[in-house]
Amino acid sequence: MEFDDWSTHPLLADRRRGFLGAPMHDLSMAETLDLADEAMRTHRPLLHTVVNVAKLVNMGKNAELREDVSTADVINVDGAGVLWGARLLGVALNERVAGVDVMTEMFALCARKAYRPFLFGAEQNVLDAVRATLARDYPTLEIAGLQNGYFDQGEEAGIVATINASGADCLFVALPTPQKERFLKRHREALLPSFVMGVGGSFDVYGGKVSRAPVFIQRAGLEWLFRVAQEPRRLWRRYYETNTAYIALLWREFQQARRNPPAL
Repeated sequence: MEFDDWSTHPLLADRRRGFLGAPMHDLSMAETLDLADEAMRTHRPLLHTVVNVAKLVNMGKNAELREDVSTADVINVDGAGVLWGARLLGVALNERVAGVDVMTEMFALCARKAYRPFLFGAEQNVLDAVRATLARDYPTLEIAGLQNGYFDQGEEAGIVATINASGADCLFVALPTPQKERFLKRHREALLPSFVMGVGGSFDVYGGKVSRAPVFIQRAGLEWLFRVAQEPRRLWRRYYETNTAYIALLWREFQQARRNPPAL
């Protein structure tokens, strides 16, 4: 199926920004949800993604990931570090719109308007926990289908067929980066749900496998540190390497901007 070009939409036409070689949109949560609602209401396919510090750093090293992110219709600023770094370098961005929050708000939107989500990815026990939490939070919400994230690439066509046969209005893909971006790029034109987004580890949060940082820690930009505290052996090196690389990128860009100030 062909997908429409959203770049001329009034909410997106002049909202695309560039920071450290990565594109992103200056959108609020309300505007993001309005776009998702419009996509499902009008059956116009829309691909959503987010950019955080880790993804931004990896985009600099992985051309496929950079292409996969850059060709999405809506690219929200997920990480506080990206928001602050962009502002430091003079990029106009007003709000962080975290992917896990978009997903949670989308569940509420689906319940209000009788849209049917398909949940794809994560472990089966996590999917079961998400389904149970949704049944508690939104008793009227109908889930179109579920599929865990353990599969071989040769099974992807069958998974896409299952998703399409479910009649889902939206699809949430809880696979790690860059696996989810590659999956969505490969199958974008074949997938029938109108709104599609990669949600990474957000099912783990919603299903209660991991805890979300308190709001004051999120606002302080220390959500990553909260995650490291929960799984230090698994996560400390990843965040150390990513954050160090990001600081280096910021410093280089800042120094270059000082050497080449914009003409008045």
